[in-house]
Amino acid sequence: MTEWRVLLTRPAEESQALAASLAQAGIFSSSLPLLEIEALPVTAEQQAVFQALHRYCAVIVVSKPAARLSLRQLAQPSPHLPWFSVGAATAQILADHGLNVHYPLTGDDSEALLQLPALREAIAHPGARVLILRGEGGRELLAQRLREQGASVEYLELYRRFLPAYRPGALMQRIQLERLNGLVVSSGQGFLHLQALAGPDWPQVAQLPLFVPSPRVHEMARAAGAEKVVDCRGASAAALLVALGSFAL
Repeated sequence: MTEWRVLLTRPAEESQALAASLAQAGIFSSSLPLLEIEALPVTAEQQAVFQALHRYCAVIVVSKPAARLSLRQLAQPSPHLPWFSVGAATAQILADHGLNVHYPLTGDDSEALLQLPALREAIAHPGARVLILRGEGGRELLAQRLREQGASVEYLELYRRFLPAYRPGALMQRIQLERLNGLVVSSGQGFLHLQALAGPDWPQVAQLPLFVPSPRVHEMARAAGAEKVVDCRGASAAALLVALGSFAL
């Protein structure tokens, strides 16, 4: 696996942690963050929601930024309120704060979360209300499926994501300068930003092995012309290492 030289595209702090895990396995990585997080202003609406979490039978946190920003506003947590997250890393942030958190052991996406027995149990009564904490925009699948099961779903958006400013050609220049032979994205939006930053160089970039966290992002990348897409079945360092080890250069 030491032949790999991969580009990490997560926010800077997350890329740093992932790079450390890869380095321990002898894998070179370079970081070019394609997602920057900006917290939205705290509003009276946000404060009111956090002060009345007892109204909900489940709180779903879709990302690490949503978890961190939620904890800034969270008062004394209720030990009886179940919290849910899409992935283990987000769950750990919440659990470290003493919250009762459930998450799927396999898969880091909405589809895996929807199969979780604890979530089904939480909404299995009339009038069930679910709160989803997330950034601006995002997928509607989770809310749609929960509503189909009879739950009332509300969103609270805590941040926005944007592509940092890079000069034209920065992506291809980094790939060539550091002789990178693999790309890693951690979300659908991360992939869209990768493609946007590539611009006219996308046909060349699309030839490199691309490691993605889920079947959904795999489909996105293939539809956009990426030639060698590997579904890591998760966004963790462990999942990426397994995928790197199973793909022959």
